[in-house]
Amino acid sequence: MPLTPDPTARFTDRAADYAAARPGYPPQIATTLIAEFALAPGAVVADLGSGTGLSCEPFLRAGLTVIGVEPNAAMRAEGDRQLAAFARFRSVAGTAEATTLPAASVDLVTAAQAFHWFDIAATRAEALRILKEPCAALIWNDRDATGSRFAEGYEQLLLDFGIDYAQIRHRHAHEESVAAFFGHRQFRVARFPNPTSLDWPLLVARVNSASYVPKPEHPNHAPMMQRLRQLFDANARDGRVAMDYTTRVFHGVIG
Repeated sequence: MPLTPDPTARFTDRAADYAAARPGYPPQIATTLIAEFALAPGAVVADLGSGTGLSCEPFLRAGLTVIGVEPNAAMRAEGDRQLAAFARFRSVAGTAEATTLPAASVDLVTAAQAFHWFDIAATRAEALRILKEPCAALIWNDRDATGSRFAEGYEQLLLDFGIDYAQIRHRHAHEESVAAFFGHRQFRVARFPNPTSLDWPLLVARVNSASYVPKPEHPNHAPMMQRLRQLFDANARDGRVAMDYTTRVFHGVIG
C-alpha cells in the first residue's frame, strides 16, 4: 500500500536537490547487463521512474538508447536538462504501470531506486507488454548505515527526524517483492561499491533530496539541520565526509 495517496508527487519540490546531490550509479551496471542479456549497440532501455536521469547515464555512456519513463513533471524536466547532451535519450510522461510505450518496443526494462513505489503486478504486466524479450533489472543504492561514526550518526538522524523513513527503509529491495516481479524465477544479484564524498553544501542538498525528511517549513527541519551540522563538524576531514553505498542489481528474465 502506498505511503501517500500519490507517491509520484513526493519529489516535486526536491528535483533540484535530487539532481545535484543524489549518488550516481557505477558504470559496471551497464556493462554487466549488456553482457548478461547480450544487448546490441544502441539497444533500447526503458528506465521506469527515471527521475532526474541519474540511472540513465551509465546506459547512455555505454552506447545504449534510453527512454526515461517518469510521471513527475519536475523530475522529468530536470532529467531532460541533465541528459540534454545525449542524443540517445528521451523521456515520456508515463508510469511504471502505464508507460505509454508501444508493445515489444524495448530490449531491457530497468528501475533504479524506484521499484518500491510501484504496483508490482501492474508493473510486471506492463514490462512484459513493452519488452521484446523479458529482460529486466531492479537497482538500488543502499547507503551503508554502519562502519563509521558518521554513517551511524546519519542513520540515527534519519530515524529521529525522518517522517516515514523507517517505513520506507524496509521497502527497499524487499526480496519477496523482487521475486514476485520476476515471477519467482531465479534472478541474479550483482553488487558494486559506490563511495561518495560530500562537502557541507552537498550534504545539505543530499539530506533535503529525501522525500522522508521534513521540509524547511516543518518545525523539525531546523533541529535536524543543527544535528547534521554537528555531525559533519565532528567527522569531516579536509572539509568532506564519506557517505558510502553498495549498489545492488537484481537482474534476470521475467517468468
